[in-house]
Amino acid sequence: MLLCFPGLRCVCADSRNVTGQAAECNACSSRQPASLWEATFLDSSFLACNNSCNLTACELLTNAVVLNAFSLETRAYDLYAKAKSQNLPKLFYSNTGLPPLSFGKNSKINFKLVKYDARGNFLGWEDVTGGTLQLCADRQSVLDAAYSFGTSYEQSCTVQVSNLLRRVPEPIFYEMFLQFSNGKGNWLWPVPVANPQLQLNSPASLRSERLRRFFLVDGLSGRQGNLSNQPASVMLAAGLLLSVDLPTSSPGDQSAFLLTVKYAKQDSTATTQVSFAVSYTHRPGTSPRDTDIALAILGSLAALYALLKTSSWVRRSRLQNISFIILVKFFAFFAGALANTFFMVALGTGIYWLIVFKGQQSAAVEVMVPPAGSQIETNFIIYLSCAFVLKAVDLLHLLITQVTISIFLIDWEKPKEKAAFKAPAGGQRAISSVSIWRTFLIANEWNEIQTHRKLNPSLQLFAVLLLLEVVGLKNITSRDLNLDLHPGADAYLAAWSPILRFGLAASLWLALGIAQVAFFTGIYERFVEDKIHQFIDLCSMSNVSVFILMHGCYGFYVHGRSVHGHADVGMDAMHACLRKEEENLCPLRGLEANSDIQTFEVLLTDRARQLYDKITQPLMEGPRGERVRVDLHEQRLRSYYTLNRFLSSFLEHAYRDMDYVVKDKFFLERVMDMEFQEPVDMSILYTDASALFSRTLFYNNELALLVFDTLLFSVVDLGTQDFLLAAIITFVVQKLVKMLQQALGRRNLAAKTLVEKQFLI
Repeated sequence: MLLCFPGLRCVCADSRNVTGQAAECNACSSRQPASLWEATFLDSSFLACNNSCNLTACELLTNAVVLNAFSLETRAYDLYAKAKSQNLPKLFYSNTGLPPLSFGKNSKINFKLVKYDARGNFLGWEDVTGGTLQLCADRQSVLDAAYSFGTSYEQSCTVQVSNLLRRVPEPIFYEMFLQFSNGKGNWLWPVPVANPQLQLNSPASLRSERLRRFFLVDGLSGRQGNLSNQPASVMLAAGLLLSVDLPTSSPGDQSAFLLTVKYAKQDSTATTQVSFAVSYTHRPGTSPRDTDIALAILGSLAALYALLKTSSWVRRSRLQNISFIILVKFFAFFAGALANTFFMVALGTGIYWLIVFKGQQSAAVEVMVPPAGSQIETNFIIYLSCAFVLKAVDLLHLLITQVTISIFLIDWEKPKEKAAFKAPAGGQRAISSVSIWRTFLIANEWNEIQTHRKLNPSLQLFAVLLLLEVVGLKNITSRDLNLDLHPGADAYLAAWSPILRFGLAASLWLALGIAQVAFFTGIYERFVEDKIHQFIDLCSMSNVSVFILMHGCYGFYVHGRSVHGHADVGMDAMHACLRKEEENLCPLRGLEANSDIQTFEVLLTDRARQLYDKITQPLMEGPRGERVRVDLHEQRLRSYYTLNRFLSSFLEHAYRDMDYVVKDKFFLERVMDMEFQEPVDMSILYTDASALFSRTLFYNNELALLVFDTLLFSVVDLGTQDFLLAAIITFVVQKLVKMLQQALGRRNLAAKTLVEKQFLI
């Protein structure tokens, strides 16, 4: 039985002592008041609310519960739970389900607040505008952007707690409502409030409950000694997050709007960080499943492609047993194919969200870009990172392959006078009368075209930056529905979405790259300059052929034997030769009679390759020890002339036991890039009208280089959110890769052709 004594102190009738003094009523709550404010007003407000149905007292009791922001295991909640007044406000949100709503693009979300002071007095209604709930100061247009539907908003700042106390000396309690209209009239719908700390520290039965009331600054609970004193500590809403779950047209069981309040306790003289954010979440639907299916299918195709490439390489290298190098090759091929898989999935994801989110023109916004930290965005970042790492491995494999090829320049020129130079005494090799400058010329041209590409990387970077930064296309990658390329100075700039930034940047990079390649191959090479075919023409005019072995027994041959017999001639003779070709007074330049095909794929027999290696062995030897062997240079020169005679004789069908046949590849062989027939007794030269020898150059690997540049640019931007810095780093890396290929390729060319590096300029 409860008795009310003067002063409204709660006591039990059977707990009075023999002297008649009243003892505290433990039946109300065994817990002590949490603050001086509670000790002064809590029990009296409970009795006034419970016994007298005093509305203000009931509001004060509810406010006291909300002030305990870290737990419900308090005296205030115990008394609230025991109160039976019909005027007691609802503490928890009752999930009745929000009716279907439709919000147009950039429409304003209308919220209203009902306000109470700490003593339970009703302060009226207020429309939620820019700074109503935001503790950070800014321009009104920026603060109002938080309530523009579809705009992901985030504002944070550092404030002095003392300044907040001056603005809000006593706590004001809010209940938030969504104001909307439909066919049934105008409505106010309560917005649930989540307090993560309260849910964590409360009994299990209450952890899933949502509150209806919250506050921003509490300077009462920290006052000690006297309620007129300054508080020693202040409780404040350090972080407010308004979450919107789409689509609002079919909200489901949970409310489409949720306000999450994170409280923090600070000293009254401290400086603290506060924030306000609005985030939108969209039910993923089938997009994660579709992405997984695409990865599974494309990943399987990548593995199959790697197996085919490895099988082709094994056949071309004449390897019989599985070895470590085969596993390394498979990993290299698989890395390149898997990089393309991740790149395509990431690119598809970026373009999809760019179109679906930014392209919404209907009256109702139904789709939002995945929020920061969501599973879709996390997976996207993982895919993009994997694509970059694997493509870097693929590029390294490409560089190693190109700078380790075996290349030799076959000089077809014959001495004009057989007795011009006689062999010196001692059995040494006779001095040749054939000029070496033509070979030096071809070696220099090859050295120049090693890094020749179908697009201009500097122009590519300039064009991408021009569109993104100057034209302003980067502004459509923000987490809002605005498509303004040049937002005003007072406009709020929403945070960037990495998915949208990659989708836009990668699309622009690829589109500009493809446009450059199309212009270069379709117009520039046809009407201005084609360096690859100019190199072939130069070989013919120089009477020098190029023999390349890319793998063990597979390579390429560029037939440069002059149809005029000699190339070491004067200006008048050279013009006469060109006139003969122009007037069709001489044979065609092709390897075979009546053929103009000068480029071939080569597939040697094991015997031919073994003899080739035996002859070139001295060319590969380097000086050992401090003293260089005196005859090393002579041995290398002898090997050079021997190899020149061997290859020229081989191409002239001089060896019956090492002959070759010229044939066309089957269509399926060209598509699969492999040979179904292995040469046993005769080598095979496959006709090649596409100049496939450029596979040993950057020229025929443009797709791999373009994808690597795209990924490098995008990954740097992913980490820095700065397109300009990404362009600078991409430019530097492009130059480093080019310099590395030039340096190592020049060194390999000098070693394999005996052309000194000093002549490769």
